[in-house]
Amino acid sequence: MRRNETPEGKSVRVLRVGEQVRHALSDVLMRGDVHDDVLTSHSVSVTEVRMSPDLRHATAFVKPLLGTDEDVVLKALRTNTAYLQSEVARRVNTKYAAKLKFLIDESFDEGGHIDAVLRRPDIARDLEKDED
Repeated sequence: MRRNETPEGKSVRVLRVGEQVRHALSDVLMRGDVHDDVLTSHSVSVTEVRMSPDLRHATAFVKPLLGTDEDVVLKALRTNTAYLQSEVARRVNTKYAAKLKFLIDESFDEGGHIDAVLRRPDIARDLEKDED
């Protein structure tokens, strides 16, 4: 493992820039700087931003508050990508402005599914046996 990598093999710089982009995007969306009715009327969480190793591409995982109107919000974000890219580039000081791509964060749904499976009586019974 190189000195500037995490155990997962990702560069600390890539992770740091991803977090800066996440904060910048969150700030722009929270302030309502985007002149779009859908984005103004919905609270959107930017849960994670994954940067490419060359920092030229950023995949932003988003989740509308309460998980409602995901498709509509995603379409609005994609429609306003150019503006959001320019705002992020202005706030995050990198050599190149990262191209943004937006995806719905499915991890909450997956976590809920796993929780539901673990609560099933047959699974819970087996888990209790393992603890004995």
